[in-house]
Amino acid sequence: MEETFTGDVQLRDVIEADLPVFFVQQLDSAANYMAAFTAKDPTDRDAFTAHWIKIFRDKTIKKKTILFKDQVVGHISNFEQFGVPAVSYWIGKEYWGKGIATKALSQFLSDIDERPLYARAAKDNIASIRVLQKCGFNISGEDKGFSDTRGEEVEEFILILDKNDQ
Repeated sequence: MEETFTGDVQLRDVIEADLPVFFVQQLDSAANYMAAFTAKDPTDRDAFTAHWIKIFRDKTIKKKTILFKDQVVGHISNFEQFGVPAVSYWIGKEYWGKGIATKALSQFLSDIDERPLYARAAKDNIASIRVLQKCGFNISGEDKGFSDTRGEEVEEFILILDKNDQ
C-alpha cells in the first residue's frame, strides 16, 4: 500500500520558475493518457509557453502551484469551461497515490466560494474520479470527445460540487 503524505502539501501562486517543472511533467505519456484531454503535442514547448502566457494574463483564472515538502509537484486551477466554473489539476506521476492531489484540491476548494463547481475526468481515470469524490464532487453527467493523446473518442464523467456537498 502506498504511503500517504499529506502534511507537507501547500499551495502558492504559480511563478514563472515553476513552468519548466510543469513542462517536464506534461511530457509523461502515462499522465497524458490518464488526463486524455491534454495538449495536442505535449513536446511543443512554444505551444506550452503560449498557453501559460495566456493563463498568466487571464486574471479570472485562479492558478496555484502544488508543493510537497517544498518541491513543485503540480498545479491546480479554477476557470470557466463550457460556460461554467470548473477546476482542474495536474500532479507529477511520481507523486500519484500519496494523497497529495486530494489534500491540494481540498485546500484549493476552501478558497473558492463559487458553487456549483464542475470538474471532468476520463471514465477510466479512476484515481482522479476518486480524488474529486473525496472532495465532495458527485458524478452529474457524461460527455465524450476526441482525445489527441489517445487518438480516439474518450468518454468522461462530469462531476459537480454543490453548496450542500462540501
